[in-house]
Amino acid sequence: MEDHDQTSALQKHVMFFDRDNDGVIYPSETFQGFRAIGAGLLLSSFAAVFINVGLSRKTRPGKPFSFQFPIEVKNIKLAKHTSDSGIYDKEGRFVPERFELIFAEHALTHHHALTSEELQNLLKSNREPKDYAGWVAAYSEWKILQYLCKDEHGLLHKETIRSVYDGSLFEKMAKETASKKKK
Repeated sequence: MEDHDQTSALQKHVMFFDRDNDGVIYPSETFQGFRAIGAGLLLSSFAAVFINVGLSRKTRPGKPFSFQFPIEVKNIKLAKHTSDSGIYDKEGRFVPERFELIFAEHALTHHHALTSEELQNLLKSNREPKDYAGWVAAYSEWKILQYLCKDEHGLLHKETIRSVYDGSLFEKMAKETASKKKK
């Protein structure tokens, strides 16, 4: 990406997966990114296919179909799915009020964390009628986050969720994974 001052939060969210920093994310890079954050082979493979097949065409308006399934980081806002939390606006900017609303409405057991049941309620509350693709996308994103980042009590903490929205979580996870491999 050329100008990081103009980079949206949504772009920052996906830039970790642009492993060669050329503004385009290929399935192999998505796979490498998931492996770097500690995901297993199966999840990394599934994510690479699911994410790139699902987002490639949306981020490449006016360009022909490509079996390489590239995702253009600069156009990631075009791939924003429905039935989401609304934490990113239409331009891919982070909306703090929407983020805080998640915890005000759904973090009922612990003020700064979501239980599995509370996460399910969040997903249900964001569903748009008959928006099956949006439901699957939202469910997949949140459940992968929960799977990879819940604590020993099954809680998904506010600071963890916040850091996924600006992409900083991925860098942190990659460092932790690399550190574990060295031991």
